[in-house]
Amino acid sequence: WNLLTPFRTWQNTITGPAAAELTGLFGFNVPQRWSIAHLYQAVLNGEEHVPRVAHITTLAGYIHYMLTGVNAVGVGEASGMFPIDSQALDYDRAMVEKFDRLPAVEQLPWKLRDLLPRVLVAGQDAGILTREGSALLDNLLPSGIPFAPAEGDAGTGMTATNAVAARTGNVSAGTSVFSMAVLERPLSRVYQAIDMVVTPAGAPVAMVHCNTCTSDLDAWVRVFGEALEAAGAGLDKPALYGLLYRKALEGDADCGGLTAFNCYSGEPVAGVDSGCPLLMRPPEARLSLANLMRAHLYAAMAALKMGMDLLTGEEGVTLDQLQGHGGLFKTPGAAQRLMAGALGVPVAVMETAGEGGPWGMALLAAYKIQRTGDQHLDAYLAQRVFPGVPCRRVEPQADDRAGFEAYMTRYRAALDVERAAGELVRRESVYG
Repeated sequence: WNLLTPFRTWQNTITGPAAAELTGLFGFNVPQRWSIAHLYQAVLNGEEHVPRVAHITTLAGYIHYMLTGVNAVGVGEASGMFPIDSQALDYDRAMVEKFDRLPAVEQLPWKLRDLLPRVLVAGQDAGILTREGSALLDNLLPSGIPFAPAEGDAGTGMTATNAVAARTGNVSAGTSVFSMAVLERPLSRVYQAIDMVVTPAGAPVAMVHCNTCTSDLDAWVRVFGEALEAAGAGLDKPALYGLLYRKALEGDADCGGLTAFNCYSGEPVAGVDSGCPLLMRPPEARLSLANLMRAHLYAAMAALKMGMDLLTGEEGVTLDQLQGHGGLFKTPGAAQRLMAGALGVPVAVMETAGEGGPWGMALLAAYKIQRTGDQHLDAYLAQRVFPGVPCRRVEPQADDRAGFEAYMTRYRAALDVERAAGELVRRESVYG
Protein backbone atom coordinates (compact mmCIF):
# COMPACT_ATOMS: atom_id res chain seq x y z
CA TRP A 1 0.00 0.00 0.00
CA ASN A 2 2.87 2.38 -0.77
CA LEU A 3 2.15 4.66 -3.72
CA LEU A 4 4.45 3.64 -6.59
CA THR A 5 3.49 6.28 -9.15
CA PRO A 6 1.51 9.55 -9.06
CA PHE A 7 -2.26 9.13 -8.97
CA ARG A 8 -3.77 9.25 -12.48
CA THR A 9 -7.17 10.81 -13.09
CA TRP A 10 -9.82 10.74 -15.80
CA GLN A 11 -8.20 13.81 -17.35
CA ASN A 12 -4.87 12.03 -17.93
CA THR A 13 -5.70 11.13 -21.54
CA ILE A 14 -2.44 9.22 -22.01
CA THR A 15 -3.72 5.68 -22.55
CA GLY A 16 -4.92 5.77 -26.16
CA PRO A 17 -2.86 2.78 -27.44
CA ALA A 18 -3.74 0.61 -24.44
CA ALA A 19 -7.45 1.46 -24.56
CA ALA A 20 -7.64 0.75 -28.29
CA GLU A 21 -5.84 -2.61 -28.02
CA LEU A 22 -7.96 -3.78 -25.07
CA THR A 23 -11.19 -2.71 -26.80
CA GLY A 24 -10.24 -4.88 -29.77
CA LEU A 25 -9.15 -7.78 -27.55
CA PHE A 26 -12.30 -7.82 -25.44
CA GLY A 27 -14.85 -6.71 -28.05
CA PHE A 28 -15.92 -4.28 -25.35
CA ASN A 29 -15.28 -0.54 -25.15
CA VAL A 30 -12.44 0.23 -22.73
CA PRO A 31 -12.25 4.01 -22.18
CA GLN A 32 -8.93 5.76 -21.68
CA ARG A 33 -9.72 6.69 -18.08
CA TRP A 34 -10.41 3.13 -16.84
CA SER A 35 -7.94 1.58 -14.40
CA ILE A 36 -7.14 -1.32 -16.71
CA ALA A 37 -6.20 1.08 -19.53
CA HIS A 38 -3.83 2.95 -17.22
CA LEU A 39 -2.29 -0.29 -15.97
CA TYR A 40 -1.77 -1.72 -19.44
CA GLN A 41 -0.39 1.56 -20.80
CA ALA A 42 2.16 1.50 -17.97
CA VAL A 43 3.05 -2.06 -19.03
CA LEU A 44 3.44 -0.99 -22.67
CA ASN A 45 5.55 1.99 -21.60
CA GLY A 46 7.85 -0.29 -19.61
CA GLU A 47 7.38 1.87 -16.52
CA GLU A 48 9.78 0.95 -13.75
CA HIS A 49 7.18 0.30 -11.05
CA VAL A 50 5.03 -2.19 -12.99
CA PRO A 51 6.66 -5.46 -11.76
CA ARG A 52 6.29 -4.27 -8.15
CA VAL A 53 2.56 -3.54 -8.28
CA ALA A 54 0.63 -5.31 -5.51
CA HIS A 55 -2.74 -3.54 -5.81
CA ILE A 56 -4.55 -1.15 -8.09
CA THR A 57 -7.62 0.70 -6.90
CA THR A 58 -9.57 3.92 -7.27
CA LEU A 59 -9.58 6.92 -4.97
CA ALA A 60 -12.85 5.68 -3.41
CA GLY A 61 -11.35 2.22 -2.96
CA TYR A 62 -8.17 3.60 -1.39
CA ILE A 63 -10.03 5.75 1.15
CA HIS A 64 -12.28 2.78 1.95
CA TYR A 65 -9.24 0.56 2.59
CA MET A 66 -7.55 3.16 4.78
CA LEU A 67 -10.67 3.49 6.94
CA THR A 68 -11.71 -0.16 7.12
CA GLY A 69 -8.79 -2.36 6.08
CA VAL A 70 -11.11 -3.95 3.49
CA ASN A 71 -9.77 -4.00 -0.07
CA ALA A 72 -13.10 -3.87 -1.93
CA VAL A 73 -15.24 -1.50 -4.00
CA GLY A 74 -18.88 -1.37 -5.03
CA VAL A 75 -19.79 -3.07 -8.30
CA GLY A 76 -20.53 0.27 -9.97
CA GLU A 77 -17.06 1.56 -9.06
CA ALA A 78 -15.52 -1.75 -10.15
CA SER A 79 -17.19 -1.43 -13.56
CA GLY A 80 -15.01 1.63 -14.19
CA MET A 81 -11.90 -0.40 -13.45
CA PHE A 82 -12.52 -3.52 -15.54
CA PRO A 83 -15.54 -4.94 -17.46
CA ILE A 84 -18.14 -6.60 -15.24
CA ASP A 85 -20.03 -9.83 -15.92
CA SER A 86 -23.59 -8.67 -15.21
CA GLN A 87 -24.69 -12.20 -14.28
CA ALA A 88 -21.85 -13.03 -11.88
CA LEU A 89 -21.61 -9.41 -10.64
CA ASP A 90 -17.83 -9.74 -10.72
CA TYR A 91 -15.01 -8.98 -13.13
CA ASP A 92 -15.52 -10.78 -16.46
CA ARG A 93 -13.45 -13.95 -16.03
CA ALA A 94 -12.87 -14.57 -19.74
CA MET A 95 -11.57 -11.01 -20.24
CA VAL A 96 -9.31 -11.30 -17.18
CA GLU A 97 -7.78 -14.45 -18.70
CA LYS A 98 -7.31 -12.74 -22.07
CA PHE A 99 -5.50 -9.87 -20.35
CA ASP A 100 -3.20 -12.23 -18.45
CA ARG A 101 -2.25 -13.96 -21.72
CA LEU A 102 -1.11 -10.76 -23.42
CA PRO A 103 2.61 -11.14 -24.28
CA ALA A 104 3.65 -8.04 -22.37
CA VAL A 105 1.66 -9.12 -19.30
CA GLU A 106 2.42 -12.84 -19.27
CA GLN A 107 6.03 -12.28 -18.24
CA LEU A 108 5.12 -10.15 -15.19
CA PRO A 109 5.17 -11.64 -11.66
CA TRP A 110 1.46 -11.01 -10.98
CA LYS A 111 -1.99 -12.00 -12.23
CA LEU A 112 -4.60 -9.31 -12.77
CA ARG A 113 -7.17 -10.83 -10.39
CA ASP A 114 -4.66 -10.55 -7.55
CA LEU A 115 -4.32 -6.80 -8.14
CA LEU A 116 -7.98 -5.85 -8.35
CA PRO A 117 -10.13 -5.05 -5.28
CA ARG A 118 -12.97 -7.41 -4.36
CA VAL A 119 -16.39 -6.55 -5.84
CA LEU A 120 -19.37 -5.91 -3.55
CA VAL A 121 -23.01 -5.11 -4.37
CA ALA A 122 -25.14 -2.42 -2.70
CA GLY A 123 -26.45 -3.65 0.63
CA GLN A 124 -23.56 -6.00 1.36
CA ASP A 125 -21.23 -5.63 4.33
CA ALA A 126 -18.04 -3.73 3.46
CA GLY A 127 -16.29 -3.67 6.81
CA ILE A 128 -16.33 -1.32 9.78
CA LEU A 129 -14.40 1.78 10.75
CA THR A 130 -11.24 0.53 12.43
CA ARG A 131 -9.38 2.23 15.25
CA GLU A 132 -6.69 3.18 12.75
CA GLY A 133 -9.31 4.56 10.38
CA SER A 134 -10.92 6.55 13.19
CA ALA A 135 -7.50 8.03 14.02
CA LEU A 136 -7.16 9.20 10.42
CA LEU A 137 -10.39 11.14 11.00
CA ASP A 138 -8.98 12.66 14.20
CA ASN A 139 -11.35 10.36 16.14
CA LEU A 140 -14.34 12.43 15.07
CA LEU A 141 -16.22 9.15 14.54
CA PRO A 142 -15.98 6.09 16.80
CA SER A 143 -14.62 2.81 15.50
CA GLY A 144 -17.11 0.05 14.73
CA ILE A 145 -19.35 2.06 12.37
CA PRO A 146 -20.49 -0.21 9.48
CA PHE A 147 -19.52 0.70 5.92
CA ALA A 148 -21.39 0.33 2.64
CA PRO A 149 -19.47 -0.69 -0.51
CA ALA A 150 -17.55 2.33 -1.82
CA GLU A 151 -18.91 4.00 -4.95
CA GLY A 152 -17.57 6.97 -6.90
CA ASP A 153 -19.34 9.78 -8.72
CA ALA A 154 -21.20 7.51 -11.12
CA GLY A 155 -22.78 5.14 -8.61
CA THR A 156 -23.51 7.83 -6.04
CA GLY A 157 -24.96 10.08 -8.75
CA MET A 158 -27.41 7.42 -9.88
CA THR A 159 -28.45 6.84 -6.28
CA ALA A 160 -28.77 10.53 -5.44
CA THR A 161 -31.14 11.03 -8.37
CA ASN A 162 -33.21 7.84 -7.97
CA ALA A 163 -31.99 6.70 -11.38
CA VAL A 164 -31.22 3.02 -10.84
CA ALA A 165 -34.22 1.36 -12.54
CA ALA A 166 -34.68 0.63 -16.26
CA ARG A 167 -35.66 3.67 -18.42
CA THR A 168 -34.33 6.05 -15.78
CA GLY A 169 -31.28 8.20 -16.31
CA ASN A 170 -29.31 11.02 -14.79
CA VAL A 171 -26.82 13.62 -15.86
CA SER A 172 -24.09 14.69 -13.45
CA ALA A 173 -22.55 18.04 -14.27
CA GLY A 174 -19.60 19.40 -12.32
CA THR A 175 -15.87 19.31 -13.10
CA SER A 176 -16.70 16.56 -15.58
CA VAL A 177 -20.10 15.75 -17.09
CA PHE A 178 -21.63 12.35 -17.71
CA SER A 179 -25.02 10.86 -18.40
CA MET A 180 -26.20 7.44 -17.27
CA ALA A 181 -29.04 5.50 -18.91
CA VAL A 182 -30.24 2.29 -17.24
CA LEU A 183 -30.90 -0.10 -20.12
CA GLU A 184 -33.84 -2.38 -20.85
CA ARG A 185 -31.80 -4.33 -23.44
CA PRO A 186 -28.15 -4.60 -24.54
CA LEU A 187 -26.76 -2.18 -27.13
CA SER A 188 -26.44 -3.53 -30.67
CA ARG A 189 -22.70 -2.91 -30.95
CA VAL A 190 -19.63 -1.41 -29.32
CA TYR A 191 -19.32 2.40 -29.36
CA GLN A 192 -16.13 4.23 -28.44
CA ALA A 193 -18.21 7.11 -27.05
CA ILE A 194 -20.38 4.91 -24.80
CA ASP A 195 -19.10 3.09 -21.72
CA MET A 196 -20.89 0.03 -20.40
CA VAL A 197 -21.02 0.11 -16.60
CA VAL A 198 -23.51 -0.97 -13.93
CA THR A 199 -25.59 0.52 -11.14
CA PRO A 200 -24.56 -0.07 -7.50
CA ALA A 201 -26.98 -3.03 -7.62
CA GLY A 202 -25.46 -4.41 -10.86
CA ALA A 203 -28.03 -3.37 -13.52
CA PRO A 204 -26.50 -2.53 -16.96
CA VAL A 205 -25.97 1.15 -17.73
CA ALA A 206 -24.86 3.04 -20.84
CA MET A 207 -22.64 5.94 -19.82
CA VAL A 208 -21.47 8.93 -21.84
CA HIS A 209 -18.54 10.49 -19.96
CA CYS A 210 -16.90 13.79 -20.93
CA ASN A 211 -13.74 14.99 -19.25
CA THR A 212 -14.55 18.68 -18.80
CA CYS A 213 -17.76 20.48 -17.90
CA THR A 214 -17.61 23.57 -15.68
CA SER A 215 -13.88 24.34 -15.43
CA ASP A 216 -13.79 26.85 -18.30
CA LEU A 217 -17.21 28.19 -17.38
CA ASP A 218 -15.96 28.82 -13.84
CA ALA A 219 -12.94 30.68 -15.20
CA TRP A 220 -15.15 33.07 -17.16
CA VAL A 221 -17.39 33.64 -14.13
CA ARG A 222 -14.28 34.55 -12.10
CA VAL A 223 -13.27 37.11 -14.74
CA PHE A 224 -16.67 38.80 -14.61
CA GLY A 225 -16.53 38.69 -10.81
CA GLU A 226 -13.18 40.51 -10.90
CA ALA A 227 -14.68 43.17 -13.17
CA LEU A 228 -17.55 43.73 -10.75
CA GLU A 229 -15.17 43.95 -7.79
CA ALA A 230 -13.01 46.46 -9.64
CA ALA A 231 -16.14 48.56 -10.17
CA GLY A 232 -17.01 48.35 -6.48
CA ALA A 233 -20.04 46.14 -7.09
CA GLY A 234 -18.82 42.72 -6.04
CA LEU A 235 -21.27 39.84 -5.58
CA ASP A 236 -20.94 36.67 -3.55
CA LYS A 237 -20.46 33.49 -5.57
CA PRO A 238 -24.09 32.22 -5.63
CA ALA A 239 -25.39 35.65 -6.68
CA LEU A 240 -22.72 36.01 -9.35
CA TYR A 241 -23.42 32.58 -10.86
CA GLY A 242 -27.15 33.21 -10.69
CA LEU A 243 -26.81 36.55 -12.49
CA LEU A 244 -24.65 35.18 -15.30
CA TYR A 245 -26.55 31.90 -15.80
CA ARG A 246 -29.88 33.71 -15.98
CA LYS A 247 -28.34 36.20 -18.41
CA ALA A 248 -27.54 33.27 -20.72
CA LEU A 249 -31.28 32.61 -21.09
CA GLU A 250 -31.61 36.07 -22.69
CA GLY A 251 -29.10 35.22 -25.42
CA ASP A 252 -29.87 34.18 -28.99
CA ALA A 253 -30.83 30.52 -29.22
CA ASP A 254 -27.74 29.88 -31.41
CA CYS A 255 -25.46 32.11 -29.26
CA GLY A 256 -25.30 34.74 -32.01
CA GLY A 257 -22.65 32.80 -33.92
CA LEU A 258 -20.27 32.28 -30.97
CA THR A 259 -18.69 28.84 -30.49
CA ALA A 260 -16.77 27.80 -27.40
CA PHE A 261 -14.64 24.76 -26.56
CA ASN A 262 -14.19 24.04 -22.86
CA CYS A 263 -11.50 21.35 -23.21
CA TYR A 264 -9.09 21.56 -20.28
CA SER A 265 -7.81 18.14 -21.31
CA GLY A 266 -8.34 15.72 -24.16
CA GLU A 267 -11.96 14.85 -24.93
CA PRO A 268 -12.22 11.33 -26.38
CA VAL A 269 -15.96 11.59 -27.14
CA ALA A 270 -15.19 14.50 -29.48
CA GLY A 271 -11.99 12.95 -30.84
CA VAL A 272 -9.76 15.56 -29.18
CA ASP A 273 -6.44 14.18 -27.88
CA SER A 274 -5.14 17.32 -26.15
CA GLY A 275 -7.34 20.19 -25.02
CA CYS A 276 -7.21 23.96 -25.00
CA PRO A 277 -10.13 26.21 -23.96
CA LEU A 278 -11.10 28.24 -27.00
CA LEU A 279 -13.65 30.88 -28.01
CA MET A 280 -14.35 31.38 -31.71
CA ARG A 281 -16.36 34.25 -33.20
CA PRO A 282 -16.57 35.41 -36.78
CA PRO A 283 -16.50 39.22 -37.21
CA GLU A 284 -20.26 39.35 -37.79
CA ALA A 285 -21.09 37.36 -34.65
CA ARG A 286 -23.29 39.08 -32.07
CA LEU A 287 -20.91 39.31 -29.12
CA SER A 288 -22.85 40.13 -25.96
CA LEU A 289 -22.74 39.03 -22.35
CA ALA A 290 -25.87 36.91 -22.83
CA ASN A 291 -24.54 35.18 -25.96
CA LEU A 292 -21.11 34.66 -24.40
CA MET A 293 -22.54 32.99 -21.29
CA ARG A 294 -24.92 30.89 -23.37
CA ALA A 295 -22.03 29.74 -25.59
CA HIS A 296 -20.02 28.63 -22.55
CA LEU A 297 -22.99 26.78 -21.08
CA TYR A 298 -23.50 25.09 -24.45
CA ALA A 299 -19.80 24.16 -24.55
CA ALA A 300 -20.26 22.34 -21.24
CA MET A 301 -22.92 20.15 -22.91
CA ALA A 302 -21.60 19.77 -26.48
CA ALA A 303 -19.47 16.63 -26.17
CA LEU A 304 -22.19 15.00 -24.06
CA LYS A 305 -24.65 15.69 -26.87
CA MET A 306 -22.42 13.83 -29.34
CA GLY A 307 -22.52 10.67 -27.22
CA MET A 308 -26.19 10.95 -26.31
CA ASP A 309 -27.16 11.18 -29.99
CA LEU A 310 -25.79 7.65 -30.42
CA LEU A 311 -27.92 6.35 -27.56
CA THR A 312 -31.21 8.06 -28.32
CA GLY A 313 -30.71 8.02 -32.11
CA GLU A 314 -28.87 4.98 -33.42
CA GLU A 315 -29.77 2.74 -30.47
CA GLY A 316 -33.28 4.06 -29.90
CA VAL A 317 -32.83 4.15 -26.11
CA THR A 318 -35.91 5.71 -24.52
CA LEU A 319 -35.63 7.78 -21.37
CA ASP A 320 -38.65 9.12 -19.53
CA GLN A 321 -36.46 11.96 -18.27
CA LEU A 322 -32.94 12.74 -17.12
CA GLN A 323 -32.47 13.67 -13.49
CA GLY A 324 -29.90 16.45 -13.19
CA HIS A 325 -27.49 16.94 -10.31
CA GLY A 326 -24.16 18.58 -9.61
CA GLY A 327 -22.87 22.13 -9.44
CA LEU A 328 -24.11 23.16 -12.89
CA PHE A 329 -27.70 22.89 -11.64
CA LYS A 330 -27.33 24.98 -8.47
CA THR A 331 -28.82 28.04 -10.21
CA PRO A 332 -32.50 27.08 -10.55
CA GLY A 333 -33.84 26.71 -14.07
CA ALA A 334 -30.96 28.01 -16.23
CA ALA A 335 -28.67 25.07 -17.06
CA GLN A 336 -31.62 22.72 -16.62
CA ARG A 337 -33.58 24.39 -19.42
CA LEU A 338 -30.59 24.53 -21.77
CA MET A 339 -29.67 20.89 -21.04
CA ALA A 340 -33.22 19.78 -21.90
CA GLY A 341 -33.00 21.63 -25.21
CA ALA A 342 -29.52 20.30 -25.92
CA LEU A 343 -30.36 16.63 -25.36
CA GLY A 344 -34.00 16.68 -26.42
CA VAL A 345 -35.03 14.96 -23.17
CA PRO A 346 -36.99 16.40 -20.22
CA VAL A 347 -34.62 17.29 -17.38
CA ALA A 348 -35.81 17.15 -13.76
CA VAL A 349 -33.93 18.62 -10.80
CA MET A 350 -34.60 17.89 -7.12
CA GLU A 351 -33.89 20.23 -4.22
CA THR A 352 -30.86 18.07 -3.41
CA ALA A 353 -29.43 18.44 -6.94
CA GLY A 354 -26.43 20.47 -5.85
CA GLU A 355 -25.32 17.90 -3.25
CA GLY A 356 -24.06 15.25 -5.68
CA GLY A 357 -21.96 12.30 -4.57
CA PRO A 358 -21.91 12.66 -0.75
CA TRP A 359 -25.72 12.56 -0.64
CA GLY A 360 -25.77 9.47 -2.86
CA MET A 361 -23.18 7.67 -0.73
CA ALA A 362 -25.17 8.49 2.40
CA LEU A 363 -28.23 6.90 0.79
CA LEU A 364 -26.26 3.75 -0.06
CA ALA A 365 -25.15 3.56 3.56
CA ALA A 366 -28.75 3.99 4.72
CA TYR A 367 -29.84 1.23 2.32
CA LYS A 368 -27.29 -1.15 3.81
CA ILE A 369 -28.71 -0.56 7.30
CA GLN A 370 -32.42 -0.06 6.62
CA ARG A 371 -33.39 -2.40 3.79
CA THR A 372 -35.79 -5.19 4.64
CA GLY A 373 -35.29 -8.76 3.42
CA ASP A 374 -34.32 -8.90 -0.24
CA GLN A 375 -35.59 -5.37 -0.99
CA HIS A 376 -33.86 -4.10 -4.14
CA LEU A 377 -32.12 -0.74 -4.23
CA ASP A 378 -34.59 0.76 -6.73
CA ALA A 379 -37.54 -0.24 -4.52
CA TYR A 380 -35.87 1.16 -1.39
CA LEU A 381 -35.20 4.50 -3.05
CA ALA A 382 -38.66 4.74 -4.63
CA GLN A 383 -40.55 3.73 -1.50
CA ARG A 384 -38.50 5.12 1.37
CA VAL A 385 -36.39 8.04 0.18
CA PHE A 386 -37.93 9.93 -2.71
CA PRO A 387 -41.74 9.99 -2.28
CA GLY A 388 -42.80 13.62 -1.98
CA VAL A 389 -39.38 15.07 -2.71
CA PRO A 390 -39.93 18.39 -4.58
CA CYS A 391 -38.77 18.16 -8.18
CA ARG A 392 -38.75 20.70 -11.02
CA ARG A 393 -39.19 19.18 -14.49
CA VAL A 394 -38.44 21.16 -17.66
CA GLU A 395 -39.51 20.05 -21.13
CA PRO A 396 -37.28 20.78 -24.16
CA GLN A 397 -38.27 24.02 -25.89
CA ALA A 398 -38.37 24.08 -29.68
CA ASP A 399 -36.28 27.29 -29.96
CA ASP A 400 -33.63 25.93 -27.61
CA ARG A 401 -33.43 22.66 -29.55
CA ALA A 402 -33.05 24.42 -32.90
CA GLY A 403 -30.51 26.88 -31.49
CA PHE A 404 -28.39 24.14 -29.96
CA GLU A 405 -28.41 22.15 -33.21
CA ALA A 406 -27.12 25.26 -35.03
CA TYR A 407 -24.43 25.62 -32.38
CA MET A 408 -23.45 21.95 -32.75
CA THR A 409 -23.12 22.33 -36.52
CA ARG A 410 -20.47 25.00 -35.93
CA TYR A 411 -18.91 23.01 -33.05
CA ARG A 412 -18.41 19.89 -35.19
CA ALA A 413 -17.10 21.93 -38.12
CA ALA A 414 -14.53 23.66 -35.89
CA LEU A 415 -13.21 20.56 -34.11
CA ASP A 416 -10.08 20.61 -36.26
CA VAL A 417 -9.32 24.10 -34.91
CA GLU A 418 -9.66 22.80 -31.33
CA ARG A 419 -7.41 19.83 -32.12
CA ALA A 420 -4.76 22.15 -33.56
CA ALA A 421 -4.94 24.44 -30.51
CA GLY A 422 -4.63 21.47 -28.15
CA GLU A 423 -1.63 20.14 -30.05
CA LEU A 424 0.04 23.56 -29.88
CA VAL A 425 -0.39 23.67 -26.10
CA ARG A 426 0.87 20.10 -25.75
CA ARG A 427 4.14 21.00 -27.50
CA GLU A 428 5.49 23.02 -24.58
CA SER A 429 8.66 23.92 -26.48
CA VAL A 430 6.51 25.96 -28.87
CA TYR A 431 3.84 27.37 -26.56
CA GLY A 432 3.75 27.72 -22.78
